[in-house]
This record gives sequence, C-alpha cells and structure tokens, in this order.
Amino acid sequence: MAGESLQVALLTYRGTPTCGGQGIYIRHLSRELVALGHGVEVFSGQPYPVLDPGVELTKLPSLDLYREPDPFRLPRPKEFTSRIDALEFALMCTGAFPEPLTASLRTARVLHPSTWTEQRRYDIVHDNQGLGHGLEKLRQALVPLKVPVVATIHHPITVDRRHDLAAAGNPWRRFTKRRWYSFLPMQQEVAQQLDGVLTVSDLSLVDIPREMGISPERVHMVPLGVDPDVFFPCPQAAVAGRIIVVTSADVPLKGLMVLLDALAKLRVEQPHAHLVCVGRAKPNGPADRRLDELGLRDAVTFRSGLSQEEVVALMQSAEVAAVPSFYEGFCLPAVEEMACGLPLVATRVGALPEIVGSDGTAGLLVPPGDAAALAMALGELLDQPELRGRMGAAGRRRVQERFTWRAAAAGTAEWYRERIAALRGGGQAPDPTIPQVAAPC
Repeated sequence: MAGESLQVALLTYRGTPTCGGQGIYIRHLSRELVALGHGVEVFSGQPYPVLDPGVELTKLPSLDLYREPDPFRLPRPKEFTSRIDALEFALMCTGAFPEPLTASLRTARVLHPSTWTEQRRYDIVHDNQGLGHGLEKLRQALVPLKVPVVATIHHPITVDRRHDLAAAGNPWRRFTKRRWYSFLPMQQEVAQQLDGVLTVSDLSLVDIPREMGISPERVHMVPLGVDPDVFFPCPQAAVAGRIIVVTSADVPLKGLMVLLDALAKLRVEQPHAHLVCVGRAKPNGPADRRLDELGLRDAVTFRSGLSQEEVVALMQSAEVAAVPSFYEGFCLPAVEEMACGLPLVATRVGALPEIVGSDGTAGLLVPPGDAAALAMALGELLDQPELRGRMGAAGRRRVQERFTWRAAAAGTAEWYRERIAALRGGGQAPDPTIPQVAAPC
C-alpha cells in the first residue's frame, strides 16, 4: 500500500472558498493530493467549490436555501425533485440547519457502490465535517468492500454552540440558537461510527474525544497549511496604521466586538489606526450598531466575497493582524497572515498559541475578551516598525517550517493508507467493480 496511488472521494456539504475554511481546505488539500499522484473526486453541495486542474467535481444540486442575495428563500414548486428536497425545506422552515444531513443523503445515493465501475472506484471516502446520517448509510454499504469512510473535524461545533447560547440575549434567541444547532447530536452519533477522524491541531485532538464521545486513539492530527508562494510579504504595499482581521463579523465566538472596543481605545493615542475586516456585517446587526456607538464608522471597512488574490492583497496592505477569538480549533487566516509577513496579536485561547508560538517571536498573545490588553499590544506593534519586521519574518519562517499544504496532503495520504490497512487487516480489498448490492431507494 505504501507509495501506491489512491483514489479519494472527498465530500463537503458546501465548498466555495468564500463560505469559510471548509472551502479553502477542500480546494488546497485536493490540489496537493493530486500533485502527489493521487486521484481525487470532490462531491459538493452548493455553493460549489473552486478546484484546481486535475481535480474532478461531482455536483450535488440542492435547493440552495441560503444563497445570496436571497437567503431563507421560498423555492418554486418545480424545484422540488425528491423527498430530500422536501426535507431540506421543512428543516429550514422550522429553524434547523439542514445541509449537513441533506447533502449526506444525496452523497449516499450518488456514491453508493452499486454505481461504481472499473473506471469509477475509490480506496477511501473522506468527509469534511458534514457528518450526516447519509454518511453512516454509505459506510455500511462499503463494509463488504473494505473501503473506509473517515472525516475531518476541524473542531467540535459544540464549542460554538456554547458561546452562541451565552451571547443570546433572551429566551427566544436561545431557543432559535438551540434549534439551529440541532444537527450536533447527529454529527456526534455519526462520528462515533466512522473508520477514523482527522483533526488539525493538538487542541482539537484533546477536545474532540471529550466533546463528541470518540475514543482518543481513533483521532489523528495533521495541521493545515498555506501556499507560501501565494501568501507572501509585500512591505511596500503596507498602509500606515492598518490592522486586518478575517472573521465572521456577527459570530460572538470570533470576538470582533472586543476588537472594535480595542480600536476605539487605540485611536485615542493613534488616530490613524484603522481596521479592515474580511467578512460581512449584517446591516443593523451587533457589529454594525457598535460602529456608531463607538464612533468608528469611518475607521472600519468590511470586505466580503473576495477572491484569493484580493485577500492576499488586503493582507499585504496591513501592518498588523488581529485574531480576537474566544476559541479557535485551528485558524487558517492566522497562518495566511503570518505567511504574508504580518505580526499577529492573538488571544491566548484554543490552538492559537500552537500557531503563533508562546515565546513572543512571531506575535503577541493577550487574554480573550480584554480590549485594553488588545489595544496595548496593537499599539506597541504599530509604534515599532523594527519589531513588526522582526516578528513578521519569524512568523513566515514558522509557516514555511510547519504549515504548508504539501505537508498537510502528505500527512493525510499517509493516514489514508493506515486506515485502509487497518480495515483490510493487511489483505487486499475485494474487487469493487459494479458490486452486486442494491441501490438505495
């Protein structure tokens, strides 16, 4: 098995890079697996991923109920073509988030072994934190073929739920949040049945077994990465006083409100300091209202729907990057910012000390939720160009040594081989060409 080319089915319930880290993970992991000589077919719901040449895409059309500019839309009757469509709409109407479940059910149909041929077969099925019931159905169908079904869990979403519930202002808001996160018991149940779980940080290696009831020996860690040739420094592009943050603006877990408070404090002594936020703030949402409360309307810019090239250009235009989160299972934007030569001011939580380092070489760590400490650290870096340059160079070296997509793909492929060998018990899998098993109804 060692050194052999593998055929990988890579699953994601939504895939565009602008939807968050999962789209970035799918694009770069698939590209680097192909570069290592493996075959990869991505199965994705909408919005579809951006993939590189050599990676196949099988689209799993859905009702796309959260698409812009009309999220929570009412589909036309002719759009309903299956019971899965009806389930997707019903779950949305009752306040649940249906995509992890419904995408997995569509995948189970399309990937059922009765559809396989000599030219279309797989050595492993790898889900990207969808963990829907359809994945378990698919795993059961693949047991006779000894094809493992595994998943990446970037971090346990139970942590997000706790922070969102804590930030909910009233009982109705807490009820709607609980309903939105109603997919979590399903994900916990499915994850416990899989042939292996991959995660991306030492922190998640500890948190996932505790939060999701998975045996620790079944969880393996491979860090994420960046392409240092794409994310690179450009000192001449920096704008004086610019701070950048990449965040989900209205998600309490991400700590943007604390950063806005810190910026208001910082501008008392450094009025040129300003913030570019790569993310979208809801009109009249918490972050949007906070700008007026703090008098920051002219000091904060929100940018969303950007291409990778535009994100890189914005990172290169900053002098400092901020990561004010209350929890991070990894934090890919932090690694990208370090690759661009930016010193970081990050909170001392989650996996951030793993990424930045705790010795103050590549960035400064501050307590979560402490706007005064965040403002002081940002001001220190904005005041000292030599310190910024030294930390930025150290951060880029750290990325090149520890966090690249090629290393992530190589580590993932080696783990694939271990999972395949464990399931086959050292033997060979039976021929998967058109297995004689019934297709699901």
